[in-house]
Amino acid sequence: MNLSDFFKENRKAALAFSGGVDSAYLLYAAKAAGADVLAYYVKSAFQPQFELEDAKRLCGELNAGLKILTADVLADQAVRENPADRCYHCKKMIFTTIAEAAKADGYGMLLDGTNASDEEDDRPGMQALRELSVRSPLRECDLTKEEIRRLSREAGLFTWEKPAYACLATRIPTGEEITAEKLKSTEAAEDFLFSLGFTDFRVRRFDGAARLQFPASQLARVLEKREEIVRELKKYYRAVLLDMEART
Repeated sequence: MNLSDFFKENRKAALAFSGGVDSAYLLYAAKAAGADVLAYYVKSAFQPQFELEDAKRLCGELNAGLKILTADVLADQAVRENPADRCYHCKKMIFTTIAEAAKADGYGMLLDGTNASDEEDDRPGMQALRELSVRSPLRECDLTKEEIRRLSREAGLFTWEKPAYACLATRIPTGEEITAEKLKSTEAAEDFLFSLGFTDFRVRRFDGAARLQFPASQLARVLEKREEIVRELKKYYRAVLLDMEART
């Protein structure tokens, strides 16, 4: 089965939309097939503002409908306490929020952007998707991340080269309570590094310090900007540490 066949069989669906590579291409494919697919973006404390802006931009370029919902993820103790299965509880809340809104809008099927490269063992939230009967067309059609990027580039989608971006909660160690302040500090620190031209990095929290992870190709420039980076990030962290094991 290919995506065109999938959308011929499933003409109407809601799409959990993040503005990332996978859901962007899935929305494009749905539009190309003439399917009635409405994108739903859930704004929460775990998503940085630029993700919402990318989602709006992509939907605007595709002339696709977008509904923006909100979810108070930190109101859930099982999420806030940040246990090993935090992602399950968060996904359950996010996708339940979408499913309820979609049902009210007349969409009975819910899709997401999981692809054939995503291993279930690496995605704790997969259980929540199964419980809510979420369909993953990219995975069902055996499309890998590499293929999705290639197809996205051919389609002219700006998301084709967008780096993978896990939510802000992943920057806080498992077992450490997640707070709005910690999330805001992470977003501010990463926004600053983005403004300097760095990409595909992480600012992880480590005992109140910022542990910076960059690709090997950017480490030299990080050291050139060392004083500027330390000065800015110490507004939010007690110390700034550079991980010399390059991010891959």
